[in-house]
Amino acid sequence: MALTYQSDDSQDYRMDYRCPHQELEPPAREIAVVEGALQALAQAGALPHTRYQHDKLLAYRRAVEEHFEIPWTAITPRMQRLLYAINAIAQPANLIAAGIFCGNTFIANAGAAVGPGACYQARHLVGVEVKPEEAERAERNLRRIDPTGMARVVAADAVTVAAEFAEPVHLLYLDADGDRGRGKGIYLEILEACYARLPADALVLAHNSVNCAGRLQDYLQFVRDSAHFRASMNVIIDPEGLEVSVR
Repeated sequence: MALTYQSDDSQDYRMDYRCPHQELEPPAREIAVVEGALQALAQAGALPHTRYQHDKLLAYRRAVEEHFEIPWTAITPRMQRLLYAINAIAQPANLIAAGIFCGNTFIANAGAAVGPGACYQARHLVGVEVKPEEAERAERNLRRIDPTGMARVVAADAVTVAAEFAEPVHLLYLDADGDRGRGKGIYLEILEACYARLPADALVLAHNSVNCAGRLQDYLQFVRDSAHFRASMNVIIDPEGLEVSVR
């Protein structure tokens, strides 16, 4: 079942990609927009409720601002809050995040389980980045706020990692770019590689569902087919968008 949640200012809400910590709106407005998205997801059955700890989110956000080296990012403050909240609510035991660049997208998800924003205990939190130099930077960033090593980075192809992951995948985050002209079209390959290990209620989060919709046509057709997922919602709170699909 394909659904859409869109804030009334989604296309006007823009950030400077090289200023990842810039406040773009009053905190109350950011919270309200994300709350609307969470309520829509809960109504669709993707989330059990909409409650998360705002103080934990702010602690995680401060730690990232203080310790992470982020050359640029398309993860807006709204999207950062939404990703953190989804993970804090769903509390996935096993997470795979594909295409994490410097680690900012990974910690937006994993930050609900490690570091100062942690609100639950996970088993496996795996970030995958195909470029070795960026994987090394992501690992350095993560170790500054997660000395336990619970959240770990793998320098590898995400399709291979997803295929070889032996345990259930409770949350899959997709933000990778494929080679040989595949671009964001690689999302479907990654998903298919671990689809058989998605248990009931597993979540798949696909960034760039709006600005890369053309390259994601096959992926979006797959997740919006009720034969594969019981619901899929395009959450549009910024120009990039996030497709949230529940098994």
